[in-house]
Amino acid sequence: MRVQAYAAHEAGGPLRPYEYDSGPLGANEVDVRVTHGGICHTDIGLLDDEFGISRFPVVAGHEAIGVVEAVGNAVEGLSVGRRVGVGAIAGSCFHCEWCLRGETNLCPARDDTVMRGDRGAFAGHVRASDWRHVHPIPDAIPSAQAAPLLCAGTTVFSPLLVNGVRPTDRVAVVGIGGLGHLAIQFLAAWGCDVTAISTTPAKKADAERFGASGFIASGEEGALRAAAGSFDFVLCTVSANLPWDDYVGLLRPQGTLCVVGVPEQPIALSPMSLLPAAKRVVGGIVGSAAHTRQMLDFAARHDIRPVVETFGVAEFEKALGRVREGSTRYRAVVEFA
Repeated sequence: MRVQAYAAHEAGGPLRPYEYDSGPLGANEVDVRVTHGGICHTDIGLLDDEFGISRFPVVAGHEAIGVVEAVGNAVEGLSVGRRVGVGAIAGSCFHCEWCLRGETNLCPARDDTVMRGDRGAFAGHVRASDWRHVHPIPDAIPSAQAAPLLCAGTTVFSPLLVNGVRPTDRVAVVGIGGLGHLAIQFLAAWGCDVTAISTTPAKKADAERFGASGFIASGEEGALRAAAGSFDFVLCTVSANLPWDDYVGLLRPQGTLCVVGVPEQPIALSPMSLLPAAKRVVGGIVGSAAHTRQMLDFAARHDIRPVVETFGVAEFEKALGRVREGSTRYRAVVEFA
């Protein structure tokens, strides 16, 4: 099949039409005709070669919603015409230690959709290398709102499961952006007492609308210190270099700071921030195939939806520009069809 895609041919360059042959369909593979695609900062990182690993031409994209167009002969449970999503991970080996434990997101051979070079999801079609990473989309979730759930949604939902967050916990979410606005919604529906943390009070009303019962303007002198020892779990969604000792200081004894944003500089902490009260600092990544499906079910059941701005293909560069400058409220989605 000839795939019509949109590729950057140099770092920071504009997207141009790009065509490639997808080759024969493998036994476990699924071809999906893309109707909606979310834009994540990771896509920008690959298009602009922020990480120094891009192989041009780059077709980014890893939040694709569409319909099944073809399935391999070993595929089960998916039929042509079904509405599905292909997210950050499009396949894994299913025979390593991690896959056998159900932790497919830790597979050393996982197929990261956006890392494929010219085979990402900014295209009319995307191919999943294993059908078990193709997720049926609940009828209750519109396609434009489903797209960001496949990266942002699963990235903030999976840490709740992995870290044993309880409905009785007091939780803080750092950053009210593409990830944070979903994290607040998930945690509020989970039953937690949720506090949003942002630099200024500008997003306080939004945070409360998403389900936060408390708000901290971290840019105000002494605001973080005043909240010391308040939270069982702090989820940091921002890609910023923070005063990490202050954020660990927000935790109660045995509390956990989970970092899902990607700071530019190393995370530096005093040992005395961690050791006396047995606190933890952990990382979080996109969820496994199982966690992603649980997230979609949970979002459908509790009416959790990302706030999205939609753009036509002709506005692709405008959409990318808004994500680059951080002005999107709160996720950008391109409509391919």
